[in-house]
Amino acid sequence: MNKLINEDTAVILTQSLKNSFNLTLIEANKYIVKIPGAKIFLKYLKSSYQNDPYRVFFELALFFFLIWYFNHEKKKLTDKQKVVLTEKEIDELCQEWEPEPLVPDLTEFQKEELRKTIVISGQTSTKVKIQGDAKEKFNLASFDFLSILNRESTKEKTIEALRKYGVGTCGPRGFYGTIDVHLELEQKLAKFVKTDGAAIYSQNFSTVSSAIPAFAKRGDTIVADDGSNLAIQVGNSISRSNLHLFKHNDMKDLERVLEDLKKKEQKKKSKTITRKFIVVEGLYMNSGDIAPLPDLVRLKKKYKCRLIVEESLSFGVLGKTGAGLAEHFNLPAQEVDIMVGSLTNSIGSSGGFVAGSKEVCEQQVLSGQAYTFSASLPAMLTVGALEALKILELEGEKLLVDLKENIKIFWDTFTNKKFNLESKVEIFGGLKDPNVFSPVIFFRLKKVSKNRESDEKVLQEICDLSLKDGVLVTRVSFCQKQEKTLLPPTVRVVLCAGLSRKESEKCAYILREAILKNTK
Repeated sequence: MNKLINEDTAVILTQSLKNSFNLTLIEANKYIVKIPGAKIFLKYLKSSYQNDPYRVFFELALFFFLIWYFNHEKKKLTDKQKVVLTEKEIDELCQEWEPEPLVPDLTEFQKEELRKTIVISGQTSTKVKIQGDAKEKFNLASFDFLSILNRESTKEKTIEALRKYGVGTCGPRGFYGTIDVHLELEQKLAKFVKTDGAAIYSQNFSTVSSAIPAFAKRGDTIVADDGSNLAIQVGNSISRSNLHLFKHNDMKDLERVLEDLKKKEQKKKSKTITRKFIVVEGLYMNSGDIAPLPDLVRLKKKYKCRLIVEESLSFGVLGKTGAGLAEHFNLPAQEVDIMVGSLTNSIGSSGGFVAGSKEVCEQQVLSGQAYTFSASLPAMLTVGALEALKILELEGEKLLVDLKENIKIFWDTFTNKKFNLESKVEIFGGLKDPNVFSPVIFFRLKKVSKNRESDEKVLQEICDLSLKDGVLVTRVSFCQKQEKTLLPPTVRVVLCAGLSRKESEKCAYILREAILKNTK
């Protein structure tokens, strides 16, 4: 009985508080309406109070507290309360103070890495000269897959553009940084990859890391491959979307993730449709294999997703003419909603581009952070990209045939069963999949130790010995604190069309011998 009385009393008190607050508001309303803009404020207050009266109490309390705080006189310290230090005490405190280091101390291995930093003397090409060594080395560390970086025609056009336009544009595209050659390059890129349009960026890394958040926002869902490169990971993070990872190139696992998301949406029974994006690479930067586009297209249609394909490596390499992943699988370019490409690798210039429908390009102009706020691509680099694209259109098929032959010769020599190399290192990329000619080959130690640095030392010794014998290769650099999925220490080998068949075979032999000498 007492419990019922207490509950009734609580209800009566709550109601009386609400009534008294209402009367206070009505009385105050007579004076407040005379203030300019007060009607709008009161309308907001009334609607908020009806929906959530407790929030209104809190907001008003906060409002009055701020008025009191800014008008309240702060207490000043008296002379007795002040602490006065002598010169001697100040000196002692300064001597005792030890600042925190700006950066962590380097390990002995890191110091050795810095000491051995390779500096190329002269231009980058299929063969390079290393500072301090007069002998030329075969360059298997550059992403110049088609060896068009140092074509004379490209150099001549670039010099002409430098004299005509100057060095930089000094402004972003949306202000005064757009030049006629920018528009020409966008049109030709769109025509080459068979899309409605394209938007060019001035930095390769920021292209995909800007394109993803231009479309995916907070509340949206991104389903990404866990083997994606760092630029994609940064883009996913900046977008603030709900991120879900699936196992690398595993379409069954991707379907499992999409099915789980579908079930969760059905349970919520919300009328709001969540936008979903699948993000993959055409040719993976960290593994050298390609994304199965037909399966991705099937799943994106089944689960109503948009497909973003990052083609920094695959553009210029995959497909009959080098147009990318869609051409490689003989699918219409429109099956990929957003294609992100690079002008740095096969094109040998700088920057990147996003290709797709007219709406995709217009959205970039408005929401692409690196497009909107970065200075546009210098005219000389734009003209260089135009000339490289022209070479790709005219000679692309022949260059790709040369590249594929070099890949096959290198792979056959490098993985020769006679030497049992795969018992010492795990090899992937290249011709691991017989149907894919990947110009990027990776190897890592078969027996991975618990100490990452010791594995890196072994691989670095292989790279050093290979360089000594005439072949430049590098370990893959990982930003360990930023990577979502940190891969084991790995060496990357990049093949190009500019090497002869004998040179490709020689490079494979030198690298294979370096591995055999430095692994047990």
